[in-house]
Amino acid sequence: MPLSIEPTDATLGAVVTGISLGSLDKSTWPAIERAFHDHGVLIFPGQHLTADEQYGFAERFGDIEHLVPGKNLKVVPFSNRRSDGLPLYQKGHGARILKGNEEWHTDSSYMPLSAKASILSAVDVTPGAASTEWADMRAAYDALDKETKDRITGLCAYHSLFYSQGRIGHKPDVGAGYGFYGGDKPLRPLVKVHPVTGRPALYIGRHAYGIPGLSEDESEGLLGELAEFACQPPRIYRHDWQVGDTAIWDNRCVMHRARPCNPNVPRVLVHTRVAGDAATELAPGMISQ
Repeated sequence: MPLSIEPTDATLGAVVTGISLGSLDKSTWPAIERAFHDHGVLIFPGQHLTADEQYGFAERFGDIEHLVPGKNLKVVPFSNRRSDGLPLYQKGHGARILKGNEEWHTDSSYMPLSAKASILSAVDVTPGAASTEWADMRAAYDALDKETKDRITGLCAYHSLFYSQGRIGHKPDVGAGYGFYGGDKPLRPLVKVHPVTGRPALYIGRHAYGIPGLSEDESEGLLGELAEFACQPPRIYRHDWQVGDTAIWDNRCVMHRARPCNPNVPRVLVHTRVAGDAATELAPGMISQ
């Protein structure tokens, strides 16, 4: 079967078939990289990647961000199962992180070095019972009226996992397995220019707060209005996971969220995250951890 890259009906996303990511050759890679930049989200059905294969695919995009300090894990489970296979439910650090991930966000924006790309593969899911949505922040910026674009030009927001998790009643421990939490919070522009395509995009999400120069209420109001406007059709693409599916997305121009699922139904996916390039993703005045 020849390589096929079929765009979705949304402003972002494409479904890629006729390819095996586990044995991706050099001649095919440029087409995948172009599609990544063009569409922001790529879905690869039926890949059934091993941990080594997923890690190898991720390395094509850049350096790997190791989410668990001291452990160079090739993949990290995003699972509603405990280690004994029983339901996780909404208790403990892991469950509260999963709950937070049901809100719109971009990965690692709270870190000094934000993420470039994220990869998920479905290991144990029931069709129709596990879904992820992505929102096109490029198209969202394009659709803003001139008054709003002028208003947000030059504005920045702080990003913090303590802030975002605190909003759902969870206080994560410093160094609890997700890297940098403490110290100064990254300050990032509300409008990010993509380092490859040159397209501006909104850079907001659940971790963003505290716009300097605005009151707390003004900041929350503006960020909420932008997110509400941005995350609307046709700028939304939803994927219902099936075992073996793999997805990759560009955190520099796309937000995402997990959709709620029944805790009694397994939702086990494995994740690999690609660190951003320091020249463009390192927050001003910060040192990468």
